[in-house]
Amino acid sequence: MPKSFIQTFLNNYMSASLIATIALLLGVSIGSQSIPFSSIWETVLHQLFHTPTNVPATVSQIIVAIRLPRVILAFLIGASLALAGVAFQGLLKNVLADPYTIGVSSGAAVGAVLVFFFQLQFSLLGRFTLPIVSIIFALVTLLFVLLFARLAERNMAMETIVLIGIIINAFFGSLISLMVAFSGEELRQVISWLMGSVAMRGWSYVSLFVPFFIIGSLGLFAHIRELNAFSLGERVAANIGVHLLQKKLAILLSASLLTGGAVAVSGTIGFVGLVIPHMTRLICGANHRKLLPLSFLYGGTFLVLADVVARTIVSPRELPIGVITSLIGAPLFAILLFKSLRRKTGST
Repeated sequence: MPKSFIQTFLNNYMSASLIATIALLLGVSIGSQSIPFSSIWETVLHQLFHTPTNVPATVSQIIVAIRLPRVILAFLIGASLALAGVAFQGLLKNVLADPYTIGVSSGAAVGAVLVFFFQLQFSLLGRFTLPIVSIIFALVTLLFVLLFARLAERNMAMETIVLIGIIINAFFGSLISLMVAFSGEELRQVISWLMGSVAMRGWSYVSLFVPFFIIGSLGLFAHIRELNAFSLGERVAANIGVHLLQKKLAILLSASLLTGGAVAVSGTIGFVGLVIPHMTRLICGANHRKLLPLSFLYGGTFLVLADVVARTIVSPRELPIGVITSLIGAPLFAILLFKSLRRKTGST
């Protein structure tokens, strides 16, 4: 099949939507008990429109209570991390940036573990205490990384930001280990959660995450023009009338909402924000009018399929989904970093 045909197919919104739909169906279908696509459609139609169904009650319960919320949450988290990766890469003008590599995910994870460790529950926030604390820590971590990079090197080279991100990841990892050392068995179980998983996440987790997903996504889609401008440089952005500080903060806040909310409900899932925007950029180019929506669809698709692999590759045991994404993302990150350093060395 010609390469140009494949690229054109993947570059099409309808094709990406079709691939995402198939991935969602596979996510619901594959498991310890295989479920036919027809039973999935029949059950969904029954739940939405109360149509007649011949699906056994036990199968319907597996679909509605276990598989469906799991794959929907996986899709939303994958889409969120991919969108956040696009935002960070566009704003920082480098394809090496993503929530995981620059330490934002680790910051959100520390916020989440602090909530578990101290059993925090603010009456004003209620059940939103966990995601909001994670989001605050994600945003503060991002601002700290950028400020530190600015102080260390005025032009804020991406390699400097990545190195600071590595330091932040190591420091926050130590903090989490310290809290675990002083905790009981309940917090030790959180470590496996922090490795990234959507297992045993019901509709309550979906409803908890959806508000942050909607606000963060709309915030980024509303700034497509500004992301295109920032990717060309701040001077170009200022020349076409972009309010630099205001728009930067809006984009950073939206990306932090997506990252912090995702970490709060699924733990730390690395490299989705690196792999998906990079691959999508190869398909459709750097224009955010295509890059954002296609990254949204392919990010969700990627994490749903990664979750299928995580729960079937060593069945009946289940791997953390973060292990699968890291096995794919870490080598790609190394290749991208190597190419970036070679390019920088070659230009000097």
